[in-house]
Amino acid sequence: MTDPTARPLAADAAAGTDSGTAPGTAATAAAPPGGSTATARVFAGLSNPFALGFLLTLGGLAAFVLGLAISNLSTVLIYVAFALFAALGLDPVVRWLERHGIPRPGGIAMVFAGFAVAIAGILWLIIPTVAGQVAQFSKDLPSLVSDFQKSNVYSWLETNFSDQVGTLLTDAQNFITNPSNIASIGGGVLQVGVGIASAISGVVIVLVLTLYFLASLAAMKNAFVRLTPARSRSKVASLTTEITDSIGGYLMGMVVLAFFNSMVALILHLVLGLPFPALLAVIAFCLTLIPLVGTVAYWVLATVIALFSSPLAALVFGIAYLVYMQIEAYILTPRVMNRAISVPGALVVIGALVGGTLLGLLGALIAIPVTASILLIIKQVWIPRQDAKV
Repeated sequence: MTDPTARPLAADAAAGTDSGTAPGTAATAAAPPGGSTATARVFAGLSNPFALGFLLTLGGLAAFVLGLAISNLSTVLIYVAFALFAALGLDPVVRWLERHGIPRPGGIAMVFAGFAVAIAGILWLIIPTVAGQVAQFSKDLPSLVSDFQKSNVYSWLETNFSDQVGTLLTDAQNFITNPSNIASIGGGVLQVGVGIASAISGVVIVLVLTLYFLASLAAMKNAFVRLTPARSRSKVASLTTEITDSIGGYLMGMVVLAFFNSMVALILHLVLGLPFPALLAVIAFCLTLIPLVGTVAYWVLATVIALFSSPLAALVFGIAYLVYMQIEAYILTPRVMNRAISVPGALVVIGALVGGTLLGLLGALIAIPVTASILLIIKQVWIPRQDAKV
């Protein structure tokens, strides 16, 4: 028997509508959408401008302190970057020794011992010669200038530019031969000494960090891969190995090409009887480590220096080194670099300019491998994701 006072279930469901509240309002209040929550927070911040301004000021101060800390640590960061790239450059040699049955610790010890012996031998052979040649340059500068003034090149310059050439040459000679001017360029004798000590300590720090990085390179890669999600670790590990291998191969290739440049410069100076062959060979090695512009810069510098000794020898040197530059560009560089790295020519120029502007020599050295790494990430990560979007 049905109870007449009982109300149907439908009436219970609709009972809440009699209070004047629209259906679903309670649910909306309990779980507002994300956009409404964000808007509510913004309006809450605007309703309390003091707290909002305080938080914004704290954020600005934190950003300023972080930027100041990075600026003060710039030297340390440069040391770390140099050491890391040196470790990546030496790692292919260590892995080659590993493939031939030598354990990694033994390979690292052999590479570092060979590196130290090579550096010591180069310094033992070059430093006395370079020091003597620098002293000889200062001593022979007046006679070099006098011989240059008797040459046909100087007569042509004087004919076209009147007496200003002689005045400029005399002023340059007086400036170079005055020791006080040389000291003032470096900020004084004390500052020069401090700079030399800082350079030596920096080299030692970079060598020590390179040894540590080279010994723990595999652990560093594994730690980096562990920071990524588990589903993508195999892809990240493969990409990391490819990037580090390309950077190491590129750096080794740059050292090989710089060594070829220094040997060619040394041979040309000795054959042509040009002054300061050892000094200019060292300069050639250092300058040609800079990609894109290093070889051209050395060609111009060495030709101008040779011009003071013999215009004919300078002409022969300029032509011979220009021929070598073409051989290097079209034969040596493709053979050395093809397996290591591949970057379009326009991006090489842009990367070198950007890196040199931002970080100087370090930026110029790392610009091309960094550009290649970015291209690799774009090709293997970003483009496949875009292709998957239909």
